[in-house]
Amino acid sequence: MACNHKASAARPVSRGGVGLTGRPPSGIRPLSGNIRVATAMPPGTARPGSRGGPIGTGGVLSSQIKVADRPVTQQGLTGMKTGMKGPQRQILDKSYYLGLLRSKISELTTEVNRLQKEIEMYNQENSVYLSYEKRAETLAVEIKEFQGQLADYNMLVDKLNTNTEMEEVMNDYNMLKAQNDRETQSMDVIFTERQAKEKQMRSVEEEIEQEKQAADDIIKNMSLENQVKYLEMKTTNEKLLQELDTLQQQLDSQNMKKESLEAEIAHSQVKQEAVLLHEKLYELESHRDQMIAEDKSIGSPMEEREKLLKQVKDDNQEIASMERQLTDIKEKMNQFNEEIRQLDMDLEEHQ
Repeated sequence: MACNHKASAARPVSRGGVGLTGRPPSGIRPLSGNIRVATAMPPGTARPGSRGGPIGTGGVLSSQIKVADRPVTQQGLTGMKTGMKGPQRQILDKSYYLGLLRSKISELTTEVNRLQKEIEMYNQENSVYLSYEKRAETLAVEIKEFQGQLADYNMLVDKLNTNTEMEEVMNDYNMLKAQNDRETQSMDVIFTERQAKEKQMRSVEEEIEQEKQAADDIIKNMSLENQVKYLEMKTTNEKLLQELDTLQQQLDSQNMKKESLEAEIAHSQVKQEAVLLHEKLYELESHRDQMIAEDKSIGSPMEEREKLLKQVKDDNQEIASMERQLTDIKEKMNQFNEEIRQLDMDLEEHQ
């Protein structure tokens, strides 16, 4: 019994229940030669642990194959997509990056040289364009002169074709010459006036700069309090100037509106009558307001009586004072007359 127990313990039990020494299970047993793998089942798609599943852990059959690598077409299965063939760099070391950098530097150098050539070409074209432009300006002046000469020659040909007398041609020449002389003198006068005005403007600008400099010096010599006041007044002045400009613009617009309305009224009899009626209405309203104010200023009869009595008293006092002054003046006049008479008598005695 002991021997049998040991023998059974050393033998693993097979799938069919028969114990065999050293026999692996049937699930991992290698396939025999007379068993054919189904062609309709791609490798790697069978259920694990079955007869069509992966066998073992090494070899070609153990590689992971995807279905997408073997697309199905109408003619059947195609070959697997393989990667690039040939030797490839496995380690990107310093030399690889140096080579890549050198290639990029060479590309940049080539691009810079190309751009430099384009810039030089554009500069040459620009210089040529400027020279052509200057030449075009000179040629335009020459063309203008030639056009004037051509007009003169055409006029001369017309005179010859119409059998114009030489005396008439000379008269036209003298008339044009006199007109040109007058215009030349006028241009000289205008040029002289312009120079005088420019000189006057320069002198005025210099005076303005001197006044500004003097004002700046005065401001610098001021005390801090006065400088603050000056800046405040300057700011106020600028604001008032802006307001003045705005009001002036409004006044100009109102004047333009007034002129347009007056022009409309001048062409319409009805509007003129309406304006007259408005003016008459304004006068009547003013007279009414004045009468209302006078009526409000008039008090009761007793107040008016007291007012008149007070005015009479004041007038009487003023009259009395004036009479006293008049009496004093008469006395002084009599005194002066007496003195004058006495002086006359003294003069007669001395004579």
